[in-house]
Amino acid sequence: MTETNAPRPRGPWDPRPDDIVAAPAAAEAAHATEPPLAKGQDPLWAALSTLLLGGLIWYWTRSFVIVGAVLWGLLVHEYGHVLAMNRFGMGPARIHVIPFFGGAAVSQRPAASEWHGVLVSLAGPAFGLLAAIPFFALFLVTRQGSWLAGAATIAALNLINLAPAPPLDGSRALGPVLARIHPMLERIALLAIGGLVVWWSLATGRWFLSVFLVIALLGHLRNAGWRPEARRLTVRESLSSVSLYIATGAACAAVGLAALIPLGGDSLTVALEVAGRYLGIGR
Repeated sequence: MTETNAPRPRGPWDPRPDDIVAAPAAAEAAHATEPPLAKGQDPLWAALSTLLLGGLIWYWTRSFVIVGAVLWGLLVHEYGHVLAMNRFGMGPARIHVIPFFGGAAVSQRPAASEWHGVLVSLAGPAFGLLAAIPFFALFLVTRQGSWLAGAATIAALNLINLAPAPPLDGSRALGPVLARIHPMLERIALLAIGGLVVWWSLATGRWFLSVFLVIALLGHLRNAGWRPEARRLTVRESLSSVSLYIATGAACAAVGLAALIPLGGDSLTVALEVAGRYLGIGR
């Protein structure tokens, strides 16, 4: 075989000359029409919001361990959302701290499909459980029960977020499944469950959570675009969404019980009683 400088005929796999010129122009046009990226939260405001949230938690609990557990748990939880958003082309996502209420992961672009939205919503509680690892480790070193209380708090934080009430993660995980059956079923079911969660929070003295949920529910009622524009779930994705939702909830409950059982003298019954009292069951 010998080399030659003679040009070869253009094959069907080669780009046309017009495409070579048009491709940069199309890319520039797409970049021009893409909305500018939103700015992140001001660092000073984020720090102040974190201090306000931590101060409120300390006022309620008088425990710096619980304060650290909630703040650290929120950070890891929201970072789980951020990782999933960036993975599915919704980034660069950022974490915003909301004074007194917690945090939120903010994407730059909407999800391309409802399946991606489900995975993003469940990534927070699933990844957030990793925040309990340092608290279990500190308990093993110090044998102080307060660290187990911190781990249980992180598990409860992620479990409550799985409640299917707007705007919690559970509503974004199960909402598309209900909407696939009928669009109104999602609205009715989530608002009904949201009302029950508000009632539960008031009945158990969690009035701050109830105020937050009432504001969120009113916002959803005023929002005309209940379903974002994205590819709908398939049957297989719907079944997978429910399965992942149940698995994530079971993982949160398992981590919580793993923290409560040693506190209850290695008794599962006592641990379940403590969890029930926290949830307002059996009072």
